[in-house]
Amino acid sequence: MSIGRNYRLGVRLVSVALTTLVFGLTMVMVTLWLSWALEGAAAAINDTGSLRMQSLRVGLLMTEQPVSQKEIVERASFFNNTLLALREGDPQRPMRLPKSDAVQEQFERVRYMWIEQLQPALMRVESSLGQDRASIQSYLEDLPEFVKQSDTLVSLIEAQNARDTALLRGSQMAVIVLMIAGCVGIVYLLYGWVIRPVESLRLGIAQMSTRNFAYRVPVEGGDELGELARGFNDMASQLSHLYRDLEQRVEEKTQQLAQQNREISTLYEFSAYLSQAGDLEQRCQGFLARLIEYFSADGGTVRILDPRQKNLHLTVHQGLSLDFVKQEQCLHAGDCLCGEASEKGVMVLHDFRKLPQEFSLRCREEGFTAIAIAQIIHAGQQLGSYTLHFQEPRDFSADDRRLFNTLGQHLGVAIENQRLLARTRELAIAEERNLMAQGLHDSIAQGLNFLKLQVQMLEDSIARGKDDEVKEVIQLIELGVRESYDDVRELLTNFRIKLDEGDIVEALRASAERFKKQTGIAVSVQVVHQGPPLPPEQQLQILFIVQEALSNIRKHANAHQVKIILDDHDDFNLTVSDDGQGFDIKSSNANEEQHVGLKIMRERALRLQAILSVVSEPASGTSISLSLPKENRTTG
Repeated sequence: MSIGRNYRLGVRLVSVALTTLVFGLTMVMVTLWLSWALEGAAAAINDTGSLRMQSLRVGLLMTEQPVSQKEIVERASFFNNTLLALREGDPQRPMRLPKSDAVQEQFERVRYMWIEQLQPALMRVESSLGQDRASIQSYLEDLPEFVKQSDTLVSLIEAQNARDTALLRGSQMAVIVLMIAGCVGIVYLLYGWVIRPVESLRLGIAQMSTRNFAYRVPVEGGDELGELARGFNDMASQLSHLYRDLEQRVEEKTQQLAQQNREISTLYEFSAYLSQAGDLEQRCQGFLARLIEYFSADGGTVRILDPRQKNLHLTVHQGLSLDFVKQEQCLHAGDCLCGEASEKGVMVLHDFRKLPQEFSLRCREEGFTAIAIAQIIHAGQQLGSYTLHFQEPRDFSADDRRLFNTLGQHLGVAIENQRLLARTRELAIAEERNLMAQGLHDSIAQGLNFLKLQVQMLEDSIARGKDDEVKEVIQLIELGVRESYDDVRELLTNFRIKLDEGDIVEALRASAERFKKQTGIAVSVQVVHQGPPLPPEQQLQILFIVQEALSNIRKHANAHQVKIILDDHDDFNLTVSDDGQGFDIKSSNANEEQHVGLKIMRERALRLQAILSVVSEPASGTSISLSLPKENRTTG
C-alpha cells in the first residue's frame, strides 16, 4: 500500500475528494444531458407526427368546396414553423432533432418534399381559390409519399431515442457500479493511508505500555503518518536507552540505599550499645568486638590518649599476642603507624606490602599485612585511636572510610559521656558531702559546742565541790546529748531519701506520716493543684526544706497541729504552717546564728531560685512559704 505514500496525506486526501467530486459531477451532467436529449427527441417525434396529421388535413381542405384560403395559409405557416423548429431546435420546451446522419438526411427529404412539392402546389391552390384542380391533384398525389417519409422520420427518431434511453440506463448502471468501485477504492486507500498506520501506532503504544521498548512500527512512505512512525520509533529507541539506564541507576541507587541502610543499622547498633551503662573498658571492648566483626578484621586495639603526656595507652585489644600487647602498651603520639595517624588526626590505611621491607613493624611481625587506623574524636578534641589488623589486604571504599571514621565519633561521645558521668557523680558526692557537712555544722556542731561548754562548767563545779550545780549541769549535758542524737537520726533519715520522678506528693505525705509517728503532732497534707512534675533534683531540695521546717517545729514550736498545702499550677507554691508558740521575726533576723534551720532553708531556696518567706508572731504560730516562679521551674 505504498501508492502515493511519498506525497503528503492532506494532498492525497484532497486529490481523492476532488477526483470523486469531478467524476460524480461529470456523470450527473452526462445523465442530465441524456435526459434532456430524450425529452427533445420526444418533442421532435410529436412535431413530426403533427406534420403528418397537418398534411392530411390540408389534403381534406382542398377537396372541400369552397376552399378556405385563410385556413390553407395558416396550415402552410404552421408547416414552415414546425420544420424550422425541427431544424433549429427549441431549448425552452425542450425540443431537438437527434443529430444522427440518418435522422438529419430523412428530415431533409421531408423538408425538401414540403418545400419543393407540397408547398408550391398548396400555394397555387390558395392563389386560384381552389380552382386549380391540377395543383390539387398534384398535392394529393405527392401526399402519400410525404406521409410515408414523415413516418420514416418518426421511426428513425424513435429508434435513436430508444438508443439514447438504453445509453441513459447504461450510464446510470455505470454510475452505480463506479460509485461502488469508488467507495471500495476509497476505503482501500484510507485503510492503506490512514487506518493501517494508525493501527500500527496503536499497537506500538500498547507494546510500549507493556515496556516492550524493542517494538518498532513499520514506516511506509514519507507522509505525515510515516514521519509519525519514524518519530515513534525514535522515541521507543530513546525510551529503551533511558529505561536501560534507569534500571542501572535504580540498581545502583538500590545498592547505595542498601549500603546506607547497613551503615545506619550499624551506627544504630553501635550507638545503642555505647549508650548502655557500663565502665569505659567494657564499652571499648564491646565496640572493638563489633568493629572487628563488621569489617571482618583479624584483630584490633583501642587506645586512649593522655593529653598531658601525649601518650596512647592500650585500653582493650583482640586477636593480638601477649608479647605484642606488652610492647605496645603505651605509645607516644607520633611513634609507629598508630601514633603517626593519631598525630595527623586522619584515618590511615596501610598496606605493608607497599612499604619497604627494611621498615620494621611489630604488626608485620605478628603476621598482619594491613592495618586501618582512625581517631576517637569528640567536639573536635582527640580522645584516642582505634586500629584494625588484617592478615589479608583489604581495600576500604569511600563509604567504609566514612563509616569507620563516624564510629570513632560515636565512641568519642560514649567516652566523653563516661567522663561526664564520673564528674557528675563526683560533683553529686561533693555536694552531698557539703550538705552533710553543712547539716552537721549547723545542727550537731552547735549541740557539741553546747556540750563542750557544759563539760567545762561541770569540771568547774566539781572543782568547787558544788554538788547541786553538778547535778544541774549533768541534766543539761544529758538533754544536749539527747537532742544531738535526735539531730543525727533525723539527718541520717533525710540523707537516705530516694525520690522517684514526679513523686513529690507521696514523699510529702510519707514525711508527714513519719513526723506524726515521731512527735505525735497531727499533720495534714492538702493538694490544691498538681501540675507537671519537677526534676528530681528540685523535688529533693523542696523535700529537704519541708523536713527542715518540720524539724524546727519539733524542736521549738510546741505545736499541736501542722498543715502542709501544695498549690502547683503555673507557679509552684508550698506552705508549712503550725499553731505553735511562734517567734519574733525581727529578733530572729538579728540573731541568725541561733536560728540555723531558717538559714539552711534559705540557702536551699536560693539554690532552687525560689522565694522563701516566713511569717510568725509570738503565741500565733509560724507559716513558712516557698514559691518557685514558672520562669525558674523546669519540667522533669
